[in-house]
This record gives sequence, C-alpha cells and structure tokens, in this order.
Amino acid sequence: MASSSIVVLLFPLLALALLSALAADNFLSIDCGSSDSYTDKNLINWVGDDAFVQNGKSQVVQIPNGVSQEMSTLRVFTTRKKNCYSIDAEKGAQFLVRGSFYYGNYDKKSAPPSFDVLLDGNFFDTIQTTAEDVIYFEAIYVARSGSIQLCLAQSKPNQFPFISAIEIRGLDPTMYSHFESNYMMVNTRRVAFGATKSIRYPDDGYDRYWDPSGDVTGILKVTSDALGIDGIVEDQPPKLAMQTAITTSKTSQPLGIIGNGLPSAEVPIYITMFFSEVNLLDSSTDVRSFQIFIDDKNPSDPIIPIYGGVTEMYIANRTGSSKTSISLVATTDSTLPPLINAMEVYYLLGPLTEGTNSKDVEGLAALQGKFSILQEWTGDPCLPSPYTWDWVNCTTDDTPRVTALYLNGYDLSGQLPDFSSMDALVTIDMHNNSLSGAIPSFLGTLPNLKELNLGDNKLSGPVPSTISKNTKLKLEDSGNPNLCASGESCKTIARNDSPSSSGSSGTKKKSSKLPLIIGIAIPAFAAFWVIVVVCVCVVTSNKRRKAAVGAIGTGQIGVANMPNGAQQGVQMDGQMAGKLGEAVMNQYEVNVEEQATPDYQQQVTPEHVQDQDDRRLHY
Repeated sequence: MASSSIVVLLFPLLALALLSALAADNFLSIDCGSSDSYTDKNLINWVGDDAFVQNGKSQVVQIPNGVSQEMSTLRVFTTRKKNCYSIDAEKGAQFLVRGSFYYGNYDKKSAPPSFDVLLDGNFFDTIQTTAEDVIYFEAIYVARSGSIQLCLAQSKPNQFPFISAIEIRGLDPTMYSHFESNYMMVNTRRVAFGATKSIRYPDDGYDRYWDPSGDVTGILKVTSDALGIDGIVEDQPPKLAMQTAITTSKTSQPLGIIGNGLPSAEVPIYITMFFSEVNLLDSSTDVRSFQIFIDDKNPSDPIIPIYGGVTEMYIANRTGSSKTSISLVATTDSTLPPLINAMEVYYLLGPLTEGTNSKDVEGLAALQGKFSILQEWTGDPCLPSPYTWDWVNCTTDDTPRVTALYLNGYDLSGQLPDFSSMDALVTIDMHNNSLSGAIPSFLGTLPNLKELNLGDNKLSGPVPSTISKNTKLKLEDSGNPNLCASGESCKTIARNDSPSSSGSSGTKKKSSKLPLIIGIAIPAFAAFWVIVVVCVCVVTSNKRRKAAVGAIGTGQIGVANMPNGAQQGVQMDGQMAGKLGEAVMNQYEVNVEEQATPDYQQQVTPEHVQDQDDRRLHY
C-alpha cells in the first residue's frame, strides 16, 4: 500500500435525489428459503430465492425469537462442496452485498454450524453462527462480470452451510472512490454516534446499517439544533446520522473511538468519519477545531465542523488491526472539545481474482446448456481452489485453466456440444454415459489433449480423421456398437479394439476359408467311415443268413461244406470298402487344394501325394 492518507472532504449542497437514482434501480432483497413476495415494515420489497439458486432445501426456524420475517426461513445445503446464488449485475458497477444468517435451531440439533462464504471465486470469510443471534456480513465491491456469485461452502464434516437473506444495493459510482477496484471492502463497523436506535432504509437510501453507539463513561451524547442537514458528502451518510454526535466534557480531554471491529492481524484499512456542528457557534468566542490521530501519531489537518453541513474525512493507504487506536484531539486554539457524528470502518480484501479463464467458462457453459444435470454446479469452476467443481481439474495459476473433464457416469445423453474453446484440456473422460451421434471432429484438434475416453456410450458413425490420425492422442471408444472405423467406406462394426488402435484403420484383411473347410471335412470323413463299417457288418450278416438258409434247404449243415463262402464274401467287401475310402480321400484332397493358397499348393509335391496315398491304402 502507499503511504498513509488522512483527507478531509467538504461538499456543499449536492443533489441527493440524483445521486440516489442508481440505488433504486439496483435494489434487491432475497428471502432465502421462501417462495413468497412481500413488503416489510421498512418498505423494502422481498422476493423468494427460487430464481437465484439451483440446490438446497428450505427450512423454517424453530426459535423465532422476535426476528424479522426474512429471518424465519433459510436455505440449507447438504450436497456439493459449494452452492451459489447467481444474481444479475452490471459489470463495472459498485454494489453493497449483505448476507444474513439466523440458525434458530432449524434442525433441532442445537448445533450452530461454521462454514465459508465465497464471492465471485474469492474467499470472503468464515461464518460462525450462534444459537440465537443474527450474523451478517457486508462488503462493497465492483462487479467484475455480469453477475454476482455468492457461494456457501462446507468447510467441516457434518456442518452444513445455510443462509437466511441476501441483499444487493447498487451504489453511486462516486461513492467510496478511494480504494482500488480490484479490492473488496469488508465492513467491520458502521456507527451513528449519539443515536438511540439503528438507522437504515428509508433513512439511508442505500440501506446501510448504522448502529447506535453505547454509553461510555466521560462521553457525552449531543443532538444537533440545526433545522436540517443541507449538505452531503461523497459517501453520503444519512441525514439522520448527522443529527446526533458524541463529545467530551472538557476541551483538553481527547475523544477516543472505542472498538473498530478489525481483525487481530494487520490488514489494509479504509475508514471514513463524518462531522457536523451541533450548535450555532458565536464565531467571535467559540471555536471547535481538532485533529485525528491514528495510534497517537500522524495527525490529520485540523477539522472544523460546519453547522447544518457535513465534513467527511477518510483514512486510506495504510494498515490497521483490532489494536489500532483512533482519537480526536482539540487543537491549541480550540475553545470546544472534539466531536464526531458517524463512522465506517472497512478492511480491504484482495487483490481479487479475475476468475477462471474466459475460454474455459465459455466451454463449460456450453456443456451445462446441453446437459441440465451439470447446471447444479455454480459459481467459479476453479476458484477458490479448495472448492473447485467435482468434475473438473484446474491449474493453480492466478487465472486458472481447466485441464480435465471427469464426466464418467453422469447420465449424459444426446450429442456433444462445441466446447472447442477449452484448449487447455489434457484429459476428457466421458465414458459410461448415453452420448449419441457422431464424435465431434474438434476433439482431435484440441492442442493439449492426450486422453479421450468415450467408451460405453451410443456414439455412431466414423471416428473423425482428426482423432484417428492424431498420434499424440489416446482414444478409448469401445462399447459403442454403432461406431465404425474411418476410411473411404464405413460400415458398422463391433468395437473391441484396444485404445491405441481403435478407429485407426478402415481396411480389413481377407480371411482364409481353409480352417473352416478342414473343420467340417474331418468330422464328416470320420462319420463316413463309421457308416462304411456299419454297412460292411450288415452285408456280412445278411450273406451268412442266406448261406445258412441255403444249407438248410439242401440238407447240408456246417462251414466245411461251403467252399470259399463266408471268407470270400468278407474279402470282397473289404476291397470294396478300400476303393470307396480311396475315392473319398481323392475328393477331400481336391476340395482342400481348391481352397489352399498358391504358396501351399507349391509345397505339395508328387512324393508327398504318394506318401499320403500309401498311408491311406494301409489305414
């Protein structure tokens, strides 16, 4: 940060109505967990949160405890690492964002949870809820895109984040102009000194909460006798806050500001103070002049409050903590003690991230637009790093890139959209879904892609040449019955290829029919021989019966009286069977030779055939 600055601002008679116009156009109040629309006692219009969030469950608190209507319901998130509200906003416009949390024992467990709050991909704060108190945060920042993403993230097991209300207030662009837009201002204290009750809308057109100051020994509360506060300064405190103040009873007594709400560690700070004279002074005798000291050093220029007007002083470009002291000390020429009407204390958070690379955001938006199940993931895809989306992997750069999509088993169906803008992808895993249609050719042109798993889907058509010819890309596409290889002609084929070869060729080798023929011929040949043997046995048996009958007819019985009878019959049947077998083998060799390759035919020599014949004849 630059050197410390304490600057006094004086703005007479600005047009409040004109400066407040922007706030009216950017004024949104969301009752989380409710579906109703209503107007509260402060004339603020509230709407339910259904249109701003995807997940979560509505709950009703068990201990109303006199809280306002918007605190009686909440939305709790029991799934996902983070869940986000998305609220339209004008890019470059300045907003006050406030979130409120009231536990109210909604779950009947008497266990108030702790969780993290994120804003546009930036870690904002850890919220520790209590059993009965309303906890809220408030920040001022410039919208860096066309929406405000307010996210709740689970940081501890079984402690589920929830939220009761979200309020968005557009601020005038001239307000809080002394901090850099790549930082966020987190409010720790806003007080209307001397007030008896809180001040907010409609007294403050921007609906800032101004708490009344408590009673402090030696500190006096005073009220302005001015008929009105006609002037307004840059940060536009409400006029009602300028009508009361605190002071000391003695000019010599410094006015110490007790409590600043800052963290215990040193942080960049932004503090604004507002002053208005409460009495019409006699200029000849009365003087109220004082200086501001930070940690009892670095005094500001003298401040002389204006009766019926406003003087603003801001402290910036320095660090502070809960130990930082602020005191107002009268100058030597002052006849009256110092006073103060109102004060705001902020610390700066940043520099803010630009978010995930816009190319990846564009590609992820295309995927979410196509597959509604993915719309449950909201907020920045990569940031902050502990809360990236479940199905992406990101780099750790200040502007991270998405390097992997892990969408296996997400029940995705239909054709893949164009997400070619995601040129940092190294891995895409979309197996085990119901993706259909052709594989997009752009997948093969992603410059860093190394692994592409599209297995077990319903994809069809040819594998694009951008993929099949990409030697750096490992493709897995098995389990897609209607997918075919790329080439001049494409026919549906069964895909049981390995990842390294799948989709790389459209040419099929001509298969030989020889194994099939041999597989059929050999069993047939064996069956034939079984039939021949059976036939021989039957014929022999018949001849014996005939010879026996003839012998009975002539009165001769016995083999000795049958010269060459049965033995000759057997010998003739054997010769016939041998010839039949020889004919069958000749036909078998002809069929085999017709199916054999030329190389095989050249290897069959006459001697080989003779050997085959010899073995056949002596079988």
